[in-house]
Amino acid sequence: MLCVPTGGGSRLRLSLPFSSGFEKMIHSLFLINCSGDIFLEKHWKSVVSQSVCDYFFEAQEKAADVENVPPVISTPHHYLISIYRDKLFFVSVIQTEVPPLFVIEFLHRVADTFQDYFGECSEAAIKDNVVIVYELLEEMLDNGFPLATESNILKELIKPPTILRSVVNSITGSSNVGDTLPTGQLSNIPWRRAGVKYTNNEAYFDVVEEIDAIIDKSGSTVFAEIQGVIDACIKLSGMPDLSLSFMNPRLLDDVSFHPCIRFKRWESERVLSFIPPDGNFRLISYRVSSQNLVAIPVYVKHSISFKENSSCGRFDITIGPKQNMGKTIEGITVTVHMPKVVLNMNLTPTQGSYTFDPVTKVLTWDVGKITPQKLPSLKGLVNLQSGAPKPEENPSLNIQFKIQQLAISGLKVNRLDMYGEKYKPFKGVKYVTKAGKFQVRT
Repeated sequence: MLCVPTGGGSRLRLSLPFSSGFEKMIHSLFLINCSGDIFLEKHWKSVVSQSVCDYFFEAQEKAADVENVPPVISTPHHYLISIYRDKLFFVSVIQTEVPPLFVIEFLHRVADTFQDYFGECSEAAIKDNVVIVYELLEEMLDNGFPLATESNILKELIKPPTILRSVVNSITGSSNVGDTLPTGQLSNIPWRRAGVKYTNNEAYFDVVEEIDAIIDKSGSTVFAEIQGVIDACIKLSGMPDLSLSFMNPRLLDDVSFHPCIRFKRWESERVLSFIPPDGNFRLISYRVSSQNLVAIPVYVKHSISFKENSSCGRFDITIGPKQNMGKTIEGITVTVHMPKVVLNMNLTPTQGSYTFDPVTKVLTWDVGKITPQKLPSLKGLVNLQSGAPKPEENPSLNIQFKIQQLAISGLKVNRLDMYGEKYKPFKGVKYVTKAGKFQVRT
């Protein structure tokens, strides 16, 4: 089953299983690192030449940032649909028109599966487990169509790597492929395997929200939006039936669900009712788009100036808490792409440390956490090329931060009820707010 957002009206989008109403969906898959090396390729049926990726490399050169590479690229004979995850590009080759979101969601599921199996989705981890990678891709996509993308099913089909299993396989010549068909594959609950047993029964939920915002020179909010997810770690015996309710579910827009959720119950009562998969999975993703509901947790005072016909400029920024609901803002990093005429920067931070790369012209200030008693600032001189014209515009500040135990939208879990089993599980909810694409214009 594939969980994707589909066009289900302006208020909600429901994730549905993929139905094969198209010709071959994905023809080939290329994995490309940041250096532009194709280090793994997989083809279903005929082989597509690596030269098709030249169109992708051209688009990558034109993009200012790796995250700005167009996700869909049209070529004379193919479509290239890609995602960027963990410093890797997953580039799929499509020969006929298909809904791009189907492909994008499938590529994210592939990356999530690698993360789940190997602990990280990196070039090194993929190369170290290349046999299992090809076995997974063979099971996840059948003749170009998604087949088994649920973690529980895949782990019964292909056992995750362990040191002992690797040693045994190398001695005996056996593989990680299971001998029997997964029990969930033939049931009406394909995301959960039968006969699950745990000594400690636990259900934990992580509410993670990211703020995307653009703040103008005066400190006014030009754009603000919250992208949120609820990730679950469920280790419950038997076949539990769970109901998760919220204090204020009306906050949520554009909700996308895991296939286990009963949509009619959500539509009528705003309660998440489901038989959960076993282990880690994403329960829902959502958006809060009303700007008056998006609290901006930090503010920045800035003064960046370049003098006409001068080889120096001034740089002065101060960052402080704004609406943090009494929680500590930590992990603050400020990144600034300085103009090309900047040679060097001589700055003094009151807190943390900074680096400036004279080649890429990127200034990075690692602030740490904010204490309201003494606000962190970074100020000093900017050295410019002599005789070069004054920069036409000031750079923007890109800010990263994290706030523990806070969902900035105000979303709160009310209660979790379990039916169908008699034991009492351990239950817990953790809230985290992070910066997504958070930009301050100067």
